Amino acid sequence: MRMILTAAAAALASLVLVTPSGAAIVGADSHGFEVRTSIDLPVPPAQALATFAQIGSWWSKDHSYSGNAARLSLDLRPGGCWCEALDGGGGVEHMRVVFLEPGKRIVLTGGLGPLLFEATSGVMDVRAVKAPGGSTLSINYRVAGFARGNGTEMAVAVDQVIRTQAERLKAAASKKR
Repeated sequence: MRMILTAAAAALASLVLVTPSGAAIVGADSHGFEVRTSIDLPVPPAQALATFAQIGSWWSKDHSYSGNAARLSLDLRPGGCWCEALDGGGGVEHMRVVFLEPGKRIVLTGGLGPLLFEATSGVMDVRAVKAPGGSTLSINYRVAGFARGNGTEMAVAVDQVIRTQAERLKAAASKKR
C-alpha cells in the first residue's frame, strides 16, 4: 500500500496542479518544488509591488515567528531584508532582495517558514504587469535542496500558504484604491 501511495504522490507531483485562484504546484519531488500564484489587483503595477513591500500590513500573523505580522518588514532595495523582529532583540531573515526592477519585478532568495531550517535554497520571483482594471501580480517560488525528502508534501503546504497570503495582499491593495 505504501508503494502505491508513494507512486501516486510522485505521479501527482509531476502534474501542474491548478486551483481556481490561479495557484499551481508546477512541480515537486523529494528534493524540491515550484509553486506559482497569480492575482488580479485593482491598482497599477508599481502600486501592486509597493503594497507587496508593505508586508507587515497584509501578511498573516499565523505565518510569522513572532505571532505579530507588524514585526515583518521588507527593505525594497538590492540586498534588502525581508525580516522579522523578535522579542529580546532577536530576529529572522526570511528572504533577501537580489533583484529589483522598480514597479515591475522583485526577486528574493531564502526559505519561508520551516524551510529556513532545512538544507534548501529558495527563489521567489514577484512580477507585476499591467492588466485591465489594474495589474496582475504573479508569485513564483522555487525551492531545491534537501528537505528531509519531503519536497512533495512541502509543496502542498507552501502553495496553500502563498495562495492565502496572495488573497490577503489583494484585500490590502483593494483598500488602497
